[in-house]
Parts: sequence; structure tokens; C-alpha cells
Amino acid sequence: MTAQSEAVLVTPVAVRNFVHRTAQQRVVFGGGTRRQIAEEARLAGITRAMVVSTEGQARRASELAELLGDCCQLRFSRARMHTPVPITDEAVALAAEHRIDGIVAVGGGSATGLAKAIALRTDAVQIVLPTTYSGSEMTDIVGQTADGVKQTTRDPKVLPEVIVYDVELTSTLPALVSVTSGANALAHALEGLYAENGNPLIALIAEEGIRALASALPRFSQVLDDMEARSEALYGAWLCGSVLGATSMALHHKLCHVLGGTFDLPHAETHAALLPHTIAYNAPAAPAAMARAARALGADDVPSRLFDLVRGRGAPASLRALGLPGDALGRATEMALRNPYWNPRPLERDGIRALLDDAWHGRRPESTTTS
Repeated sequence: MTAQSEAVLVTPVAVRNFVHRTAQQRVVFGGGTRRQIAEEARLAGITRAMVVSTEGQARRASELAELLGDCCQLRFSRARMHTPVPITDEAVALAAEHRIDGIVAVGGGSATGLAKAIALRTDAVQIVLPTTYSGSEMTDIVGQTADGVKQTTRDPKVLPEVIVYDVELTSTLPALVSVTSGANALAHALEGLYAENGNPLIALIAEEGIRALASALPRFSQVLDDMEARSEALYGAWLCGSVLGATSMALHHKLCHVLGGTFDLPHAETHAALLPHTIAYNAPAAPAAMARAARALGADDVPSRLFDLVRGRGAPASLRALGLPGDALGRATEMALRNPYWNPRPLERDGIRALLDDAWHGRRPESTTTS
């Protein structure tokens, strides 16, 4: 065989101009890593810690308080979905009273959101121990709700300094919560693939995150304590969260913020119900992104594959099932068009209204098979 016949032909890939920024974070990943929390607090310079969680994670918060020992000054277990400003006001006042210099958050997006909101006002050091796949721990974004409107802010002060991923903390996460939280993470990566400020590195991370989650979700929805699948899912969530932290999001996240902040729909479940439809809306305008997503998902039709991946494992089939009234769709459409996020496909009122109608009824997305 000649040298010429042995040569591998590589199709050149056009790389457009891009900017990539990196974040200074310490990430600790493994099983049982929460037991290192006292040392992580010491390394981060925390001397007076406040442990925050939801009421549902109060037991985990107590465990961390014990592990922190004298470093822990108080626990605050009133974190709530969508980070209501009055809850943050209360937590900030307690932090000032106890001269807190560090926040240790355990839980999903609600606990992480509260920690970020406190840090935004106090510049306290944050250590986050995620128990779901939301990925917000990897970002400098905080969303806060006041007077029925959820607004997001990007600020370096809200980026957690340390993330401790302990796979054991996800081992009892119910299958339904695991799937909806996984859909939340998938949304970060999928929108990152066509983000206005995406780049080749982020595209690689996003594709691998999608692959890992798509592989893991079906496995532990059948066997809850499949720790190998749990580990792969948490790994995928970390990657998807990294995408969220490095890029801007588009229509899907705008709609989730509208439906969550204004209509108080549950965050992860809303992602699950909307995702196949928002991706179907944007697919024609983002063929390269859809090609990567199709490869990661192992299916040509990305919206249909997402629909089956989520619905087939018991996630809510529709916005109607989440409690959204049918007469709210018009208002949600108008709110999505106010202060819009950049999107690969132009925002068309009729198209968004149709998207929401499909999601409200739980219809299967129309085929968008890639060529």
C-alpha cells in the first residue's frame, strides 16, 4: 500500500471568528466528596459559613453543618423556586447579623439561586453541592423574581468559587425528577450549540454533555440506584452547565423564564415540556447545531428524539399538565417578545404562539430530520 493510499482525507471545517472566556472555579467530582467540605471551606477562606437549602434538603443541610463544625454559624432552609426577592432579603439580613463570609448551598437550582442572590449583595464566597442536574452552579447568572416577573443578571460575584459534585447526593433523586432535571441540563447544551457567542470548544463540550445525559437518563429511570448512570449524568450536567456559563441562551430559556416567573410553573418540568418544541422551532435556522445534536442523541430527528427521551420516562407531557391555563398562552407569547433574547430564527408572534400551543397540548413535534 502506498503512502498516498494510506493518507486519511480530512474535510476542512470552516471556523468562524470567536471569543472564549474561562471561569476561575474549583470543581471536585466523585463519590462521597461532600465529606471534604470542611477542608474545601478552609481552602476557600471561609471562617463563618451559612448553609442554605430548601426545606426538602434540610437533612442534607444538617449533615453539612455537622461536617463543617464550628465553621457553620447557621442554616437557612427556606430557598424557593425562582428565587423570590423577599426570601433573599431575609437571608441577607441573617447573613449580616451573623457576619457570614461564606455560603454553602446544597440542593438544586433553588438553593444555588439563593446562594447566588446572597453573594450578589454580599460578595460572600460560595461552595455549591448540587443534588440535581440543573447546572446553574457553573454560571455567573442569577434569576430573581419580584412582583411576578423573573429577571436574570450576569455578574462575576454570583459565580460559585467551588463546586463539589458528589454522585451519592443524586442517588435518591426520584426517576421523574432526574428526567426533568436532565431535560433542564440538555436545554443548556442544545441552546449552546446555536448560541450567538458559541465557539468550537463549547460545541464539543455541549455535544459530549448531550451524549452523556442521553445515555444515562434511560438507565436510571429504570434502576434508581444505578451509580454508573448517575455518575455519567452528573458528568453530563457539569458539561452542560459549563456551556450555560460560557454562552448566552436563546428562545427556549426566555420562555422558561416567562412561564416560571410569571405563571409560577416548576422550572425543570417546564424545560421538559417545552424543549422538543423550542428546538423544533429553531431547527430550520440551525442545521449545523442540529447535526451535532443528532450525532450526540443517536437520532436524525432531534425534536422527536427529545420528545421520546423525556416523555417516555414519565415527565409531564404538556404545559397544561403543569397547570398553565389555556388563556395564558397569548400573554406568554407577548411577554416572550419583550426584551427578547438573541435567537437563530427570527421571533415570529404566530410561530411562538403555535409553539406554545403545541407544548400546551403535548403534541409530538413535526419531523425535522437532518439530511
